[in-house]
Amino acid sequence: MTGGGAITVLGGDAFREALRELGDRIARTAPAPLAVLGIRRRGVPLAARLLTHLGNAGRRDIPSGELDINLYRDDVHDRGIPRVRETRIPFPLERHHVLLVDDVLFTGRTVRAALTALSHFGRPRSVLLAVLVDRGGRELPIAADFTGLRVAAGSDEMVRVRVEEEDGVDGVFTVPVGKEFR
Repeated sequence: MTGGGAITVLGGDAFREALRELGDRIARTAPAPLAVLGIRRRGVPLAARLLTHLGNAGRRDIPSGELDINLYRDDVHDRGIPRVRETRIPFPLERHHVLLVDDVLFTGRTVRAALTALSHFGRPRSVLLAVLVDRGGRELPIAADFTGLRVAAGSDEMVRVRVEEEDGVDGVFTVPVGKEFR
């Protein structure tokens, strides 16, 4: 369900097609040995879907995990007590090129927090970034290696991704800042 003036940018089959194309680019060009880490929350189900696609494209036996960044955010003190969830990295980072997966790339602060969190677990061969949506507006010099789509959103808009596994629907939406979105 959406509300508060949300506009659908991408939904249903178009969403899944964008994810498939993102997976195709990763399958063709990502180095081996590759490992995939989803950034909690919506990066985790997106990473799982990309792993399925990579397997179908012949890139099998790719280890995966989940990365919680809540303690590494630069606004952790502004948000109250953080809800910390499990970070699960069941493979040696040092042996792999790690693909971080997230839903939206905006300021770059989430990725900075992910890199800091990752550094506490080891040093991968390299770190790559895949995002479903790049909305621009960077505050840090961070860029995605793989992007599903670019969305031009104004400073008065938020870009929200919803995934079936978490939200019951697949879609990319814009919503006015300050408006409720479910």
